[in-house]
Amino acid sequence: MIATIYSWVSQAAAPFLPAFLRSRMRAGKEDPERIRERMGYAGQPRPDGALIWLHAASVGETMSSLILIEKILDENPAASILLTTGTVTSAAMAAKRLPARAIHQYCPVDVPSWVGRFLDHWRPDVALWIESELWPNLVRRTHQARIPMALVNARLSARSHRRWAKARNSFRSMMSAFSVVLCQTEEGADAFRRLGIDRAECVGNLKFSAPPLPVDEAELAALHAAIGGRPVWLAASTHPGEEEIVLEAHERLRIAFPDLLTILVPRHPARADDIEALLRVRVDGVVRRTADRRIGSDTEIYLADTLGELGLFYALAPVAYVGGGMGTLGGHNPIEPAQRHTAILYGPDRGNFTTVAAELEEAGAAQVVADAGELAEALSLLLSDERECGKRSDAARKVADRNRDIVDAVTARLRPLLPGLSDGR
Repeated sequence: MIATIYSWVSQAAAPFLPAFLRSRMRAGKEDPERIRERMGYAGQPRPDGALIWLHAASVGETMSSLILIEKILDENPAASILLTTGTVTSAAMAAKRLPARAIHQYCPVDVPSWVGRFLDHWRPDVALWIESELWPNLVRRTHQARIPMALVNARLSARSHRRWAKARNSFRSMMSAFSVVLCQTEEGADAFRRLGIDRAECVGNLKFSAPPLPVDEAELAALHAAIGGRPVWLAASTHPGEEEIVLEAHERLRIAFPDLLTILVPRHPARADDIEALLRVRVDGVVRRTADRRIGSDTEIYLADTLGELGLFYALAPVAYVGGGMGTLGGHNPIEPAQRHTAILYGPDRGNFTTVAAELEEAGAAQVVADAGELAEALSLLLSDERECGKRSDAARKVADRNRDIVDAVTARLRPLLPGLSDGR
């Protein structure tokens, strides 16, 4: 009943949604040249032969999917991959990193007729959903088209579990479309089982198998030369409220480290104007990367407001604070700095990566900091004790290395859904 009402309401809203998409386009949240893809119109022809569709909501899920895409294409040389995402940043990443025989499209907004238009054109043989963005009409229409479906790297936050517990029958009905449910953690699998999804199982977090973030080696060498022997640390993927914490920590550290360089990479570069204004109230030596200004001897804070360069800065800095953990956002991926041999700090809220964080902390690779004071204290130790910093970064890389084969376990569980793909049916 709930699904029927949702389907009716979403279809009734269709005439008003183009205006909504245009407002998002003006805000930089939609691609003006590909806006029709959000309405289910294809931007490319369907490739011949078998087509495996992966849906990954945003950047993190896209990164998780890349290694899986390469593995599937390697095992199925006659197949192609369709990757759908919903954000401009994930599309930009896909354009740079998708292999041959893989194409990107924006996922249609969850309107029945738009979803139908999308499925009629692409006719995927298999649908793989990465993590947790489940759109009811898209799930339902895909299932009705008799397309085998799997939920990969699934997670269910405590908040989502509480919400679905109140609509248990609707959740079970939607999840019945998935013949395979592969969870990141055993706790996550148990959360699905408590809602009646008995086939949920844990195979590990696919993010561990994602390739390291790319690094431009020439640019890395140039930045090393510009910085010289100065102490440097990175604040990565920060959100509103965290820049103030970074700024306060920077000011505290400058007392003991007068030539300190702080590199700040906001999660959303579009906020760079506001962040720069905040920093300049208290710091004179602020340089923005997009202004094509290099790090000088008087640069205190380097605002790296570009897309796709986070790997460069993880490779540059010996220690990084990973943002998203000082509020209720659940934190961002600590595996990325671990793969780049970086000592890790993050805030108390790491709900998106509970098991990963626990493993890193147990190995002595990561530390929780609750405020600017704790952040400055932890950084002071790591910047002054090269041996301790190296010990933690070594431990981080070991955790990443011993979990990199999770993609093999995931692929093994998906193979039964891919019969005949290797012969090009």
